[in-house]
This record gives sequence, structure tokens and C-alpha cells, in this order.
Amino acid sequence: MLSALSCEKILDTKSPSAFDAATVYANYSLTEGTIFGITEAFCEVNSYRGRFLPWYGFNTDVEWYNTYKPGDGKSDIAAYDCLPNNSQLNLSNGPFPLMYMGIERANLVIEGLREYGNTAERADMAYLLGEALTLRAMIYYDLTKAWGDVPARFESLTSETIYAPKDSRDVIYKQILADLDEAIPYLPYPGATAATSRTDRINKVFAEGLYARIALAASGYALRPDDGKVGTGDLGTIRLTNDSELQKSVLYPKALAYLKDAIASGSASLESDYRDMWYKFNNMDNLAAGPKYETLYVIPFGAGRGRWNFTFAINSEGASISNGVSRGGDAGPLPTMYFKYGAGDQRRDITCVNYKWNKDNTIEPAGIGKWFFGKYRFEWMDAQPYTGGNDDGIKPVVMRYADILLMAAEIENELNGPSGAKQYLLPVRERAYKGHESEAEAYVNAIGSKEAMFDAIVDERALEFCGEFLRKADLIRWNLLKTKLDSAVEDMFALRAMEGEYASLTGDIAYTYADDAKSINITFLTSGGETPKGAELTTGYVSKYDDAKKTGFYTERINGIYTSDPEQHMFWPIFNDTMTNSQGYIKNDYGYDNL
Repeated sequence: MLSALSCEKILDTKSPSAFDAATVYANYSLTEGTIFGITEAFCEVNSYRGRFLPWYGFNTDVEWYNTYKPGDGKSDIAAYDCLPNNSQLNLSNGPFPLMYMGIERANLVIEGLREYGNTAERADMAYLLGEALTLRAMIYYDLTKAWGDVPARFESLTSETIYAPKDSRDVIYKQILADLDEAIPYLPYPGATAATSRTDRINKVFAEGLYARIALAASGYALRPDDGKVGTGDLGTIRLTNDSELQKSVLYPKALAYLKDAIASGSASLESDYRDMWYKFNNMDNLAAGPKYETLYVIPFGAGRGRWNFTFAINSEGASISNGVSRGGDAGPLPTMYFKYGAGDQRRDITCVNYKWNKDNTIEPAGIGKWFFGKYRFEWMDAQPYTGGNDDGIKPVVMRYADILLMAAEIENELNGPSGAKQYLLPVRERAYKGHESEAEAYVNAIGSKEAMFDAIVDERALEFCGEFLRKADLIRWNLLKTKLDSAVEDMFALRAMEGEYASLTGDIAYTYADDAKSINITFLTSGGETPKGAELTTGYVSKYDDAKKTGFYTERINGIYTSDPEQHMFWPIFNDTMTNSQGYIKNDYGYDNL
């Protein structure tokens, strides 16, 4: 985008468009079209669609890349060894420039509406302004999440401003939080209008949740250059911001007020059945927003766009499942994740799947080292079956109501202690233990201290959002990234050796076919435990895979959860192509090379 717009003539010459800005931004339908232009930037091949969403968010203590190959560009991204020349992301049309294309479009919409939209008197035009402000805030949050400090561009480009260095992310955080403060009053609740009855359009509860998500990041830990050293090659240190406006004492009360408003509005809710919610997701039936629905916002891919199940679904080669081509399974839960769920937790078998589909449409166990996200399944795409191409039309969830509740629990606990936080944690836990709600209630009631509540929220977010790629940003802001990764490595070796908490395993499994013929139920047999009736047995399922590379659970693979220091490389570098096209203005920090 930077190189494409480098010509002064393009920037300074009026476009011979059929409509001038005054005409476009005074008309709802025409302005709405420009909003869709912002989200179209998500759909470009190497933007959210094919590079950002498939590659940001792992490895963590709950999610990892399933096909580790040392020196492979994809493996390097996952293993915190992504360098400025990375083969997957060092692209002239990569996610960094394309996200700025979306920001430039948002800037133009915001400027046009401010000048011509009469937003003070027209609620419909004010809604579009709120939508544009929120979309810009979301893109900037994703940029800072992936790259840390980036250029702050809140006005449309001119020939004088086309080249600019990086700014402190604090400048960006303050602007986008202020933008959301402005946008939220303009936005109706989910289901209140035709636009906000759809999850591919912005609504108030999502914007309130986005404010809280950004506030948690802005006031949390991260690798930061010294103040005044952004863009100088500074190594940085993991620390909190020194900006007085971004302290927890400033941001948390406002964020909690927004979350409480979202909850009190009754305009969204937890769906009662976890499995049914994800079944609807795979059928692209998650577009309805309102009091009965949980999803708040999705990436608005069209039917022929997006590579979500293509990347993350249960691995399949089946002719009637994935059209006879190997698809899905690029990433999955850590092999230990299954054992972190309680026996009554309905999220376990929805999230952690240890089988795959063969070419003949049969199902077989995948091996102890290869797990897949059961939230994403080609076999559940009944309404619009997958046809085997590079895109599947799935609309990835950006935020669910469960996150509203758990963010409220975290902030309430920080401000006021665990007593008030329990009311927000309990509904999430009760839904997980549907039919065994008393277990959830006993668990939450037993939390007695602020520290215990924080630990419970850390665990609950892992269990609730595994496979939704929120974890990396959470671990960074908690300053737990390397601690949790190291613990995960130790835990995986214990599973492979059947030691510690896994000492009761026999190493064998038993499995039965589900009634719907679309899944199998796997039981990890324990000493003295019962074998399900009519089950097929596989002996040595855990123990025989000691260092066997074909299983994905060999020593190099486990240790490969990171190959460079994840604290020093928690952010991606600015890639060479972007640095070249910035005419030397944009430079790397955090120890990455510069041109």
C-alpha cells in the first residue's frame, strides 16, 4: 500500500468519480458502501483471510502448530523465530500494508462523515460513524497485538504524510480508546436495528467489549522499547506503560462500567448449549445478533472467502468430507489440553479432538501427539458443504459474550476482589457443566482470595477460548508467556512418559463410534478403570509413541514450541518489504535486523 500510493499525482489529483465526497457522505446507502470497503480489506488474499488469522495466536500453552519442521517459514512463525525475511509474511501485499489499507479507508469515511454526514441530527449516519471508528480501533488493536509499536495514522494520507516512522503504541491506545468512547453512544445494542441484528455489523456490546479488551492490553505487560526509543532498534524490556492515562486505576473503572452496561442491557447472552453454538458456527448460522445469541462480531467473509476451516478444522482427506483433499489440522490443542478439562465439562470433547478422517471417509484415532480443534468441522458444514477449494466461507468469531463475562470477572476482581467477580465467572462455568451445575457452583464458591480468582480466570479463559486464539495476547499482558510455555513443555513430557498427573494412564485407549457417525468417543484407559462396552482397543497409544516422529510427539517437536526467546520475540518484526517501501522511516526494535 505504501509503495502503491507513493506517487504525489495520485494523492493530490481529484478522482473523476461520479460522486464527490459531499454527495457520498450525506447519503446513508452510499456511505454504507464505504463501510463495506473497510471490511473488504479483511478479505484480501494475504490480509486477515490468508495470513493474519491463520498465523497469529500460537504457540501458547493451549494451542500449537501441528506440523513442525525446523527452518520452515510457517513453523518459524509459530515457534517465535519469525524474522524480517519470513517467506510467509514478507510480502508487498502482506497483512501489515493491507491492514493499513483498511485504516486509510476508515480514515476517509470518518473524515467524510464528520464533514458531510450531519451525525449530530441523523442517528443513522451517527451509527455509520460509530461503525467506522470501531472498525479502525479493531484493526489498530490487531496491529499492536502482532507488531507492538506501529505508525499512528488517524488522518487520510497526503503526499506530505505518506512516509512516517513508528509511534509508541501508547499514542495509538489512547486514540482508539477515545474513539470508542465517542462511538459507543452512536451504536445500538445487538438486535435493536436491522444492521445490529447481524454479527457482521458493529453493535454497542461488541464496541464496549473491544474497549475492555484494549484497556486490558494497554495497561498490561508487554515488551516495550524505552520511552522515546521506539523505532531506534531498542531491545526493549517487558514492563508496564509509564503513561499516566493508561494505568489500571484509570482504565479499569471505565472498562468495567462498559462491561456492566453490556451485561445489564440483556441484548446478548450465553447460548445454553456449547456444542450447538459451534455447530451453527460451521453452518455459517452465526449471523443473527440479539438477546438470544452469544456471538457479538464476526469477520464478514463472503461465501467464497476465508480460510478458517481450511486451516483449523479437524483434519480430513475424505471424499464426502473435504472433497478428497487433505484440509484442516494445521494447528490444534496441545496434547495435554484434553486432560485439563473436568470429566463433566462439555467443552472438552467439543474443543479437543484426537481423530481424523481418512480418504475412504472412515474415522481413526490420530495419535497422542496430533489433536485438532473440534469447534471447527467440515462434517458439520451441512448447509453449505465444503467443496475443496482454498476458501470455505466460515466467518471467524472476533468476540463472544463469554468474553464479556470473563473480562468483567477479571477487572472486578482486580478492583474489588473475588466476591463481585464470582457473578461473572459462574455463568460461564455453569454452561460448561450443563447438567452438573452444582459442581460449577461449588468450584466458584470455593474461590476465597483475589489471587485464587485471578488463577481461576487464567484457567477458565484457557478452557473456554482454546482454538479461538485469544491466549497469546492474554499471556503477554499477564506477563506469563514464557512461564506458561515452559510449563507446557514439562507437562507434555510428563504425558508422554505417563508420569505425574498422568501416572494413572495405562497407555491404551478405547473408542466407540458416535450415533451420528460423524465422530468417535475416545477413552484414555486408566489403571483400574472400566473399558466402555463394545469399544475397540488400541494398545500402547501413549507409551509406544516415545520419540516416534510420525506421531508429532517427538522430543524435537515438543521443545520446538519455541526456538527463540518468546519474550524477546512476542511480536512479529516489521518485514523487509515494508521497511524498503517506507523509504527508511520504519525500523525494527526488539533485536530484529534492519535493512
